[in-house]
Amino acid sequence: MDTAFFLISLLNGLSVGLLLFMLASGLTLIFSMMGVLNFAHASFYMLGAYIAYTITQILGFWWGLVLAPPLVGLLGAGFERYALRRVHKFGHVPELLITFGLSYIVLELVALVWGRQSLNFAPPASLQGPLFTVVDLPSSLSLAWGAPPAACQSVAGASCTQFPAFRAFGMGVALLMLASVWLLLTRTRIGLVIQASLTHPDAVQSLGHNVPRVFMLVFGGGTALAGLAGVIGGVLRVTEPSMAQAVGAVVFAVIVIGGMGSLAGAFVASIALGLIDSFAVSSDRSLADLFAWAGLKLAPDSFGMAVWTVKTSQIAAILPYLLLVLVLVFRPKGLFGTREG
Repeated sequence: MDTAFFLISLLNGLSVGLLLFMLASGLTLIFSMMGVLNFAHASFYMLGAYIAYTITQILGFWWGLVLAPPLVGLLGAGFERYALRRVHKFGHVPELLITFGLSYIVLELVALVWGRQSLNFAPPASLQGPLFTVVDLPSSLSLAWGAPPAACQSVAGASCTQFPAFRAFGMGVALLMLASVWLLLTRTRIGLVIQASLTHPDAVQSLGHNVPRVFMLVFGGGTALAGLAGVIGGVLRVTEPSMAQAVGAVVFAVIVIGGMGSLAGAFVASIALGLIDSFAVSSDRSLADLFAWAGLKLAPDSFGMAVWTVKTSQIAAILPYLLLVLVLVFRPKGLFGTREG
């Protein structure tokens, strides 16, 4: 495998995986603390992108990054307080239905306010352009910070691949968010109250803590994380009404593969799916090539040879769900899961 191709595919896969984790972490926290599988979680991701875009047009990108997540968190907390809490006592099915309905309401509201066309949500000037360039010369491989060096144009056979600065920034934001959430849950009094509210709500209530308010804050915090992912994802991908649908199913695959309610499982599954997607999309190998690489020979008429000429890039979209099915068959609780619902 070409070294430059491997390095760029690895970095792209990590960036996709960390973006997925930013989105999946909020959903995982909500489920682990409240037992609520929020079908509208990707809609809060979309709201984060649109609200940040609007703020960016007025105050600039950095204010959008700072203000959009807490605003989305406030919307999530309000939804939990005035809608979700009222149906909580009736069980999981009404909770699923009300969040499912909310996802369609948000979709139509976004289309009414911002329109159905995609928006030009660009990164700030300081994060535009490449962070570094992988310079693959016939005799060597090197990294050059910033734009491609002159050798990319003057040396015959040179191949130069750029890695965007904003993609690296998004990876840094995801890692900072992971560290912050971990420290909050394991090293602060608030985190201890949150975890105790899950396992011993009556004892926490007797100590003077308002458990329903704790759950509201958890739901708001989870949706704020989705809003943060929306700010990064809106720039990296595209800001349009279909962006929630594009990631919604994949995020649910992430939390099932990792284990329902497991933050560590969500992280591992996100990185794994990001790497699988990156290497599959950028590869031009067919299924027959993969079997040959594994030392397996195919008969000329095995299931019709047309099947084996399909490129891995053509089936990249179904690989997360194939992995989801395999995990459910062989380990129904997921890789790190302990909670069933």
